[in-house]
Amino acid sequence: MNQKEIKIGTHGEQYGNWMSKPVFYMLGGGIALAALLAVLSFTVFHLPILGIIFAVILAALTAATCWCAWIRKQYSFGGGGMMDKVHQSLLSHLDFDGNGTLLEVGCGSGALTIRAALSWSDCKAVGIDYWGAVWDYSKELCEKNARSEGVGDRCAFQRGDANRLDFKDETFDAVISNYVYHNITNASDKQALLKESLRVLKKGGVFALQDDMKPGMFGDMEALIKELKDEGYQDVCLIDTTEEIFGNKSRAKMLALGNSAALVGRK
Repeated sequence: MNQKEIKIGTHGEQYGNWMSKPVFYMLGGGIALAALLAVLSFTVFHLPILGIIFAVILAALTAATCWCAWIRKQYSFGGGGMMDKVHQSLLSHLDFDGNGTLLEVGCGSGALTIRAALSWSDCKAVGIDYWGAVWDYSKELCEKNARSEGVGDRCAFQRGDANRLDFKDETFDAVISNYVYHNITNASDKQALLKESLRVLKKGGVFALQDDMKPGMFGDMEALIKELKDEGYQDVCLIDTTEEIFGNKSRAKMLALGNSAALVGRK
């Protein structure tokens, strides 16, 4: 099915936003504190230099809040349309025939897992996530969204850890992930996370693992590709997705994903 023909979130589903509310709570608290300290520095303590410093901090926090608000609008479903583009790009690079079971590592609110189920009517889609407190996501929310989209019978969600997936080797026919690994703070070796996702992929299965693959975080990806090919993986490549999703690299950087890339191939 043409990915552009699929529209999710049109029945009142709650898919949330990558730019989470706690970010604004922290920025708002910082703005209030900086404003208070600036006023006190000028009027009570009579320390104009200190007041200027807090005023500069206030201006910087206000600018950061405006930037985050813009990002939030771009990534909101029904807003800037970026989420549709992200999902369309990732699934278009997955050479999947739709037969079997697909796993999404880090499913969040279930949006991409559900889109995969809508894209391939014969597949069962499984989403796993840690569902940390930063985002208002949960297993129950994912299941509710899937039922609302009409694919509740073909979507399953469970709590899981990308560091150590609770599945046997070669369980799934396809594995996908979307901007998840860079957020896993307790895993310094991001390539190990990628390999763990590939561990549960069946021989002959396909994968598309997309992230903000900063060299300093993900290391030498060309060396990883060579290693995978030496192990028998086929058609493995790293696709720069900044232009097809964001239009150009500068806009990708503005949207905090300047190193967007997808590792794709077949096991």
